[in-house]
Amino acid sequence: MQEKKIIFPDYKHSILNVINSILRYYQVKTDYSSLPELDEALKKQYKNVVLIILDGMGEHILKGVSPDGFFQRSKKAVITSVCPSTTTAAMTTYYSGKPPIETGWIAMSQYFKEYGRAIEMLRKIDSYTKESIQNVRYDVYNLVKYMPVYQQIELASPDVKGYEVNPTFCEARSKRNINADHVDLLCDAIEAICKNSERNFILGYQENPDSLLHKYGCYSEEAKQYILDAQTKIEKMCQTLKGTNTLVIVCADHGHRDIKASYSILDLEEIQDCLSMPASLESRSIAFWVKEEKKEKFEKLFREKFEGEYILYTKEEFLKKKFLGEGKKHPKIDDFIGNYIAIAIGDTVIKLETYVGEEKKNKKATHCGFTPNEMEVPLILVDCK
Repeated sequence: MQEKKIIFPDYKHSILNVINSILRYYQVKTDYSSLPELDEALKKQYKNVVLIILDGMGEHILKGVSPDGFFQRSKKAVITSVCPSTTTAAMTTYYSGKPPIETGWIAMSQYFKEYGRAIEMLRKIDSYTKESIQNVRYDVYNLVKYMPVYQQIELASPDVKGYEVNPTFCEARSKRNINADHVDLLCDAIEAICKNSERNFILGYQENPDSLLHKYGCYSEEAKQYILDAQTKIEKMCQTLKGTNTLVIVCADHGHRDIKASYSILDLEEIQDCLSMPASLESRSIAFWVKEEKKEKFEKLFREKFEGEYILYTKEEFLKKKFLGEGKKHPKIDDFIGNYIAIAIGDTVIKLETYVGEEKKNKKATHCGFTPNEMEVPLILVDCK
């Protein structure tokens, strides 16, 4: 295993620090450090601060698609995602200003003992049967609630209006929510807001290129054309915004890595025999609940099978390394992460399945691991003074 192929989250130079630079700019008191490159840019005192997140547009994908384009020319730094490097954990970091250790939002699927189910965090459905869990006796999502950055900013700086511009399927976290299912609509909305007379913070999100990368792969024409098109439209938007005293920040939540080998957890019978309940989280960041008397056997089996593909940690080792960030540990973390965590470092996935759900399709590319392709994202800054 070559150490240079592994990138751990750097919570002094990560997406967490991007959003904390913005919070500090608006006088919000935070417990986390800001990002020097963004702090320097914000010294110019902008009327509008725009943060655009293109899901999955990692640094290495962008370099391959457009090494000399507008995004690369405007890039100021390469930073890391959080752990796990996945939308649920990363976007919640942007939305809350806090790392996963504090929010409790760490992966697409998390096991809630209160429901007796693994739940897809962003969609609020059973991870396997796809049943809704919203009409239940008690909404345990109250246990993982946080104050969105829009509200934090408006409380600290009452003259600032917070907006979010998201696809229709996204849950609204700001009272000023605008739906935009395409980059064209995203840019139109941002232009209109920035030209009003008020101070504005805008967080815009697009689900691509992530969806295209999952389906077609990191080097696909489909993903390439999406990124080139988004780059062209955002560059044109920035030109239109000249004179509006706006800073445009373009970033991502994580990157992607192409996958060569895929296993179903159901086919790993000896490993399955060591578990007391289904594995959880994601295919490249996996939480295992291992029977006490089977721990030694599990460690041996897993490391023999996935040597060079995953790093296996005990829960204690994982938490000690502070991969989820520093801060007050959310009370549900111990429930969510089992007693072992495996993080991918190769090009293999383990699909987390049970017999009550349909077989999961193989993805051409995905994320959640500790490889540079998954962990490193670009910080792009455009001054529209």
